[in-house]
Amino acid sequence: MIRWLRNPNLMQRRLILGLLLGLFVLGYSSFAQDKTPDTAAETISDLRARLSDYIAQPRFSAAAWGIKISSLDTGTILFERNAGKLMKPASNAKLYTGALALDRLGPNYRIRTSLFATARPDTAGTLNGDLIVYGRGDPSFAARFNNGSYQKSLEPLVEAVAAAGIKQIQGSLIGDASYFHGPPVGSGWAWEDLQFYYGAEVAALTVEDNVLDLIVRPGPNMGDACQIIVNPATTFVKFINQTKTAAKGANRSIAIYRPIGDNTVYLSGSLPLDGSNHTDAVTVHEPAGLFVSLLKDALERRGITVSGKLREQSDSGRETHDLSKLVELGSVRSRPLSEILSKMLKPSQNLYAQLLLLQVGTMSKTEKDQSGKTGSSSGSPPGALSDSSPPALNIQGTSEEMGLVEMNKFLQQVGIKKGEVLLEEGSGLSRGCLLTPNATVELLKFMSHHKYAEVYRESLPIAGVDGTLRNRMKETKAARNLRAKTGRLRYVDTLSGYATTAGGESVVFSIMLNNYSNPAALGRDDVDKLAIMLVDFHGKTSKQDK
Repeated sequence: MIRWLRNPNLMQRRLILGLLLGLFVLGYSSFAQDKTPDTAAETISDLRARLSDYIAQPRFSAAAWGIKISSLDTGTILFERNAGKLMKPASNAKLYTGALALDRLGPNYRIRTSLFATARPDTAGTLNGDLIVYGRGDPSFAARFNNGSYQKSLEPLVEAVAAAGIKQIQGSLIGDASYFHGPPVGSGWAWEDLQFYYGAEVAALTVEDNVLDLIVRPGPNMGDACQIIVNPATTFVKFINQTKTAAKGANRSIAIYRPIGDNTVYLSGSLPLDGSNHTDAVTVHEPAGLFVSLLKDALERRGITVSGKLREQSDSGRETHDLSKLVELGSVRSRPLSEILSKMLKPSQNLYAQLLLLQVGTMSKTEKDQSGKTGSSSGSPPGALSDSSPPALNIQGTSEEMGLVEMNKFLQQVGIKKGEVLLEEGSGLSRGCLLTPNATVELLKFMSHHKYAEVYRESLPIAGVDGTLRNRMKETKAARNLRAKTGRLRYVDTLSGYATTAGGESVVFSIMLNNYSNPAALGRDDVDKLAIMLVDFHGKTSKQDK
């Protein structure tokens, strides 16, 4: 070290050599990370060669690619690699749940939430007994469906209570979430996901996606606790504020923890005095309880009082109401399935996907119990009987299991081979879900000529425009062209959907990358580059191409 410092020429030479070496490594690394050709492929053989070269890069040696691209115009397979291999789909699983719900229920289907009591209110508007809110899995009591307004989410239900002539409820306000049978989370969901928005509990009474949005602001003075704003405001969840406001310029770090099975949320960490707000979200336990808590607040703002307690009932206790002995005072219908589908697929909403699977499963079981027939696959609503009645108490299997039974029937209808789709739940959050690129391409081809093909296609994110693709593939030929479902878990990136090539050919594709970890590049960027190569393809296939 002393010798080096005492020889400035040597030091300068070493600095220059080090700089050149660094620039070389950086340039090599950039080259290694991007083998995207500068020009578009003109022939099918050229396209295949380029795609093959890209996925053959050494950095993918430990990863697994599964790809299939097919022409909707000629039926030609433009490219495939490991297309018959089972792989983790992540949220590409929602393509299947969305297609099933659309096929079984139809785009105009609406989910009913009912108000029940033992008798009607008296002439003074007093309900002498409990008011039961009976849910069937409507996800649209949420700001997401009301231009971001939390205040409007429960307005339709408040209007229904007022229309029933109720001014005072002498009994309890009960949230009955027993319509679905089974646990409040999807099979295979990891415990560490359950406090985050994408792992929200599933319930037949759902409000605000079963999540509370949080804004954490620095306090007015250094050392003060940070300020916490909760949306929607509620006392249903208790917040323990252990945060501090740090000096100006200090590091920011906020941690949020909600123990499983608890509605106490602990916040710790700090924000600098001159720092910006920290935004986050946390899920709630027993969301039907949050539903009636927020409903009571909304009713009281309307001048309708509740004298009794707030109670929540779920399937787990089996203390379900016999609706045939109650009076239905009113009901609210959800937004149409077409709108729910779009708000499930575009932002990749796990809760909605699981709710739709449970909806299909519960309705199919109820119909079978009542008529000896399973749900119709015509795409029209199965009928008022299934919609307005609770499931029979002798259900064999959970609503999720019954939904997967219907899924397997639907896959047979599509023509997908048995064993190519192994779903455990409806969203793809489970790491145990597996499917093949072959199956996804077959599903997308089937839905391209389904009678609700346009609704399905319009529900998918558009590259560079909206949903989970809004910031991807901008300023490429894929922008405003490619419509596809994204999927991402740790070490997993997937993209499957529809596109039109530069040569004017309609194609369907499934690109799946598993077991890939690279700090220097996101897997989704590599998936996007393959999709862009496809869209840039100037040639056209014919039925003679192999």
